[in-house]
Amino acid sequence: MQRIVARALAAGLLLIGAAGAAHAQVVISQVYGAGGNTGATYNRDFVELFNRGSTPVSLNGLTVQYASATGTGNFAVGATLPNVNLAPGQYHLVGMSSGANGAALPIVDTSGTSSMATAAGKVVLVNGTAALACNGGSTPCSAAQLAQIVDLVGYGTSNFFE
Repeated sequence: MQRIVARALAAGLLLIGAAGAAHAQVVISQVYGAGGNTGATYNRDFVELFNRGSTPVSLNGLTVQYASATGTGNFAVGATLPNVNLAPGQYHLVGMSSGANGAALPIVDTSGTSSMATAAGKVVLVNGTAALACNGGSTPCSAAQLAQIVDLVGYGTSNFFE
C-alpha cells in the first residue's frame, strides 16, 4: 500500500514539475514603458512574450504583473492572458496603457492596463491570476510567491530582478 501511494505521489510531482517546465519556455523578451508620453517612440506600453521552447505552451492561467522599481506598492495584474497556445518560436504582444504620442503598436494579442515607467520598473509573468502580495523589495516575495513567477524583468534602478 505504501508503495502505491509513493508511486502516485511521485507521478503527481513529476506532472507538476513538467507543467512548470513548460511554462518556463515562455519568457519576457521585451518591455517598453511610458508609451504615449511626450517623445515616446510608441503610443502604448507593452510586454512581449516569447516561447523559446520546442513545444507549444498554453498561456491559460498566466498573468503579466507590474510594480514600480523601488516603491512600496505590490505587483498588480496588468493583463490576464487568454487560453491560447504559443507555438515554439512564436511571440505574444501584450499592449498596456496608452497615450497620445508615438507610433501605433502593431495589433496586440492581449490588451492590459498597466502604466509602466520609462526608466525603471519590475514586470513578472506569473502562473496564477491573483496579484502577488509582494514587490520583491520592501515587501519580499515568499518562497510560494517566487514559485509562481515564470519570468521576471527588473529594469533601471529596480530592487528586484533576475
